[in-house]
Formats: sequence, C-alpha cells, structure tokens
Amino acid sequence: MAGKLLIIDDDGDFRDAVSTMLISKGFEVLTAPNGKEGFVIAQAQMPDLILLDVMMTHKTEGFDTARIFKDDEKTKNIPVVMVTGIKNDMRLAYDFKPDDEWLPVKAVIEKPINPEALLKVIAENIKK
Repeated sequence: MAGKLLIIDDDGDFRDAVSTMLISKGFEVLTAPNGKEGFVIAQAQMPDLILLDVMMTHKTEGFDTARIFKDDEKTKNIPVVMVTGIKNDMRLAYDFKPDDEWLPVKAVIEKPINPEALLKVIAENIKK
C-alpha cells in the first residue's frame, strides 16, 4: 500500500505523529494547518486521499472544506476521510455519517485514532 496523502489538521503534534506513522508505511505525506491551505495543496498536488479535521480555524471548518472539495471540478474525486474529536469535545450524543450533500466524505474516524483502523480506512478508500 502506498500513495500520496494530505493531512489537514490544525494540531501540529497530530500532523507530525500521523505523518511519521504513514511515512513508515510507505506513503508520501503532505500537510496543511487549515482548510484554505489544504485546498490549495490538494489542487496543486492531487493527493490520493485527504485526512481532514473538523475543528480548525472555526468549529465547522472541516465540514465546510469537505463540501468545497466536492464542489471543485479538480478535487471532487479525491476521497476524503474525516478525522475528528468534535463528538467528544462538544459532548455530542450522535455520530456523523457520510452523505453526498452535508458531509461528502468516505468515512469518519474519531480521535484519538487507532493506527490500524486508520490504515484500514485508507486502504479501503485510497484513489487508485
């Protein structure tokens, strides 16, 4: 398994830890601290998959960014996996489910992440 992945997350420690793990598995890893920079990198580098946080510059930035990716002709076919701690942080009693309009992502993974579960989701969704 290999490919180019983009991690969009405002937590530098999270980006570094996940990058290190993914690089050790043979992936090329790009990173961005917010959705705006992530979108620019995605358009320029065309990653095989994007890992996207929710709460960055504002609490719904990841949701908004996922829809921007979906609506852009160049990035609309890049699989997006949401990796978030919003459920615990906001004490939400419900899960987020991917759908075509409101949350156009392939999967949602809660932080803290299980590395094996993350690798499985990546393998299942990486653009061929």
